[in-house]
Amino acid sequence: MKRIYLLTITAVILLASGPIHAGSDHERARKAVEFGQVLPLQDILQKISKDYPGQVLEVELDQEKGTWIYEIKQLSSNGTILKLDVDAKTGQVLKQKSKKK
Repeated sequence: MKRIYLLTITAVILLASGPIHAGSDHERARKAVEFGQVLPLQDILQKISKDYPGQVLEVELDQEKGTWIYEIKQLSSNGTILKLDVDAKTGQVLKQKSKKK
């Protein structure tokens, strides 16, 4: 009985910690935009759309060596998967990789 109780408590703690971490990532990104450290995602997508048109599949905002980077994965009209690393403050594409699907 004691073992079931401990497993239940552990499960509750693990389940409760998931949203806290997800919320903190979202909050961190929101604050970076608010304090002018990064451009809003909408602005970045607008900047890159003329040179890199496609359907956005996934976006991550990470900080690498003190620089905020949007990692954007998109599908082009010819079926190519394109991964872009974009400077989140300037909108400049720093790196690109493509993979034919």
